Amino acid sequence: MNDAFDIVEGDVLVIDDRIVSVGAAAPDTHADRTIDARGGFVLPGFTQTHIHLCQTLFRGYADDLALLDWLKARVWPMEAAHTPASLAASARQSASELLLGGTTSVLTMETVHDTDAVFEALEPMGLRAVVGKCMMDSDPAVPSRLLETTAHSIDESLAIAKRWHGRANGRLRAAFAPRFAVSCSQAMLEAVGALSRDHGLLIHTHASENRDEVALIRHRTGRSNVAYLADTGMASSRLCLAHCVWVDEGEQAVMAEREVKVLHCPGSNLKLGSGLAPVVEMRARGISVSLGADGAACNNHLDMFAEMRLAAVLQSVRHTPGALTARDAVAMATREGARALGLQAEIGSIEAGKKADLIIVDRGRAPVAMGPDPYSAIVYSATADDVRTTIVDGEVLVHEFQPLRWDPDELARQARSEATQLAARANLF
Repeated sequence: MNDAFDIVEGDVLVIDDRIVSVGAAAPDTHADRTIDARGGFVLPGFTQTHIHLCQTLFRGYADDLALLDWLKARVWPMEAAHTPASLAASARQSASELLLGGTTSVLTMETVHDTDAVFEALEPMGLRAVVGKCMMDSDPAVPSRLLETTAHSIDESLAIAKRWHGRANGRLRAAFAPRFAVSCSQAMLEAVGALSRDHGLLIHTHASENRDEVALIRHRTGRSNVAYLADTGMASSRLCLAHCVWVDEGEQAVMAEREVKVLHCPGSNLKLGSGLAPVVEMRARGISVSLGADGAACNNHLDMFAEMRLAAVLQSVRHTPGALTARDAVAMATREGARALGLQAEIGSIEAGKKADLIIVDRGRAPVAMGPDPYSAIVYSATADDVRTTIVDGEVLVHEFQPLRWDPDELARQARSEATQLAARANLF
């Protein structure tokens, strides 16, 4: 996935956490460990740029609802009922599913409270993650445990960044995560815009996901969603906007000019009935569009293969087959994801000097083995179950389909137990 989109048959040499060569290894090369990748595609690990690790325990509890009803009736009550133990279980289960399915990096928005528990759970799992504490200071529909003062929300976000940004050899980072303009005051959004500039941290938020949300913002502010966010000073190359389903040409022009990143979540957009994002149009303007599964409460998978396939075929419906090619989809899952995280110099392609975040997709199984085009095989035929090996920061975390740092059955058992207790605390049923 380099600039030339070269497909190389050969070796990848890794020393410590970095790739040092790609192609034919020198005859005298000695490695402490050799992984035989024959019969597989070696790819940069996938980067999912919009996800909610805290919502993985909500899977199956919040189905068949539109966005605002889904938030008010299910997601916000369950986020409010989280404890440090349930957050940790949710983060570990998420990381297990992601790493087993080839996702090595995520940009995630957690709930309002106890975000340290997420960082603590992720550190030993090995996932690369940019984590934001959800920020909400202005919404009467929000449960009291999720409604903060502006000052407290900002202070806690800064404190989390001080504790965690750059930990684990730079694998863990912090971001500002105001939920969306519906739940955040203008004062908070303006403060986040200024702090992002001062500290160089990403801003991760939702925008223009749903027509009702767009109408609500226009009613309150007299502005479109993107125009309003730009007014607050948030629109910059550090702003990562999830969804952008309902953005008009004027908004897209602002996004392109300010180098705003778009986080496309086709599976979630379909399940919540939000709509089909204008991905082809945004990419034509030079806007970086990457991919994410969103949360397990609205997808219900955390599977990048599914998102790549949906991204491509939905644009075929909107335009014509090939409007978004298989290669485009793989680029969105790798190169564009790295760009959204501001890590394009570190991850997103297999090149000397970059971090050794690598996966091997097995092609020995039909239908992956058939056909001459690897991009087509990866997007249209492969599944998460075809990921044979996952490496992050030069460490092998999954080998021959088996995780090496954790017991997935035990994590799933803990997640099921915590999910049951969480639903009871939220008084959902």
